Amino acid sequence: VVLVWIAAVAGAIFVVLTALIQASGAGATLSLTYAIIPVPAMLLMYWWIDRVEPEPFRYKAAAFIWGAVIATSLAIAGSAVFFFAGASDVVMTVVVAPVVEEATKGLFLLVVLLRARKIIHGVVDGMILAGLVGVGFAAVENVIYYVAAYFEGPELFQVSGFAATTSTFVMRGLISPLAHPLFTSMLGIAIGLAVAQKSWAVRILLVVGGYLGSVALHAFWNGSAVTESWAAFVVTYLCMAVLLLGLFVAIILLRIREMKSMRATLIELSEMGWLHPAEVGHLLRFSRRRQARKYAAQHGPHAAQAMKEYQKLATEVAFLHQLTVTGRSNAFDARQAQGVLEHMWALRPWLRFPPAL
Repeated sequence: VVLVWIAAVAGAIFVVLTALIQASGAGATLSLTYAIIPVPAMLLMYWWIDRVEPEPFRYKAAAFIWGAVIATSLAIAGSAVFFFAGASDVVMTVVVAPVVEEATKGLFLLVVLLRARKIIHGVVDGMILAGLVGVGFAAVENVIYYVAAYFEGPELFQVSGFAATTSTFVMRGLISPLAHPLFTSMLGIAIGLAVAQKSWAVRILLVVGGYLGSVALHAFWNGSAVTESWAAFVVTYLCMAVLLLGLFVAIILLRIREMKSMRATLIELSEMGWLHPAEVGHLLRFSRRRQARKYAAQHGPHAAQAMKEYQKLATEVAFLHQLTVTGRSNAFDARQAQGVLEHMWALRPWLRFPPAL
């Protein structure tokens, strides 16, 4: 994680300097501004999706930074090899770019799967990390495209300068800001499924299949640009929009199922004596959770912090317990669940719940 943050600082400096060198002052400012505009909205969207069981901030930040700095750097280097080898523009766009870029983005997810499996509990977690990697990658890639458009302009519009950069921003920043997150989400889904498998052969097949799915979507999208046909672009865009809508519906349904599972698990833990039955409501619904934190804050900062930590741990132990129920847990998960329960028990003297209704 420390190395990722070092890369973030170095990458941010590199992007800014590159934009300033390649473009005039106005062009650099415009390109950086346009690249930043869609990022807060996309980050907010992924924060909303991740509310039920928030992943550690350092991993989400690392995912974004990896996409913005490390993945883009590796992709540029990898693509340069094929470019100097004489690959045509069509091959670079439809074949090389999807293969190289999805590999560099997906490498972060593979590292998390191998080194920190507990961070990804399922499909939604995999999609969140994959999406954040894609958001970071798209932000930096857009800077490059906007700077290029400022000088040369897209051939489709035959303009340059402010008009060219703005038209490119409309296409990339407003019409298709979720393209890269969508591509990489295929691998995120596969890794989310892989963590539930005990067979390494099945895990490998899922990861390979997810990567190929990401490459196929990326190539399909880039191919519509190569044709320079509005009809091809519209058809491709509609297909991607339907797929994206389907993914959001799937996320909502999965979260509803997870909430039901959490409720059943917390009720079971209350029957075992680890929780008081009256606490369960304040550990599930977001409105009741906020109410509990607000009430605890009236009793001092220690009570407020204890309540916040207690709710977070309750969510974590519910997911760990669910692994046991479904037969997917191992010795490490069992020890971790026991440690979480003991931590929750240690917080009890500082807890202040609202009066029972």
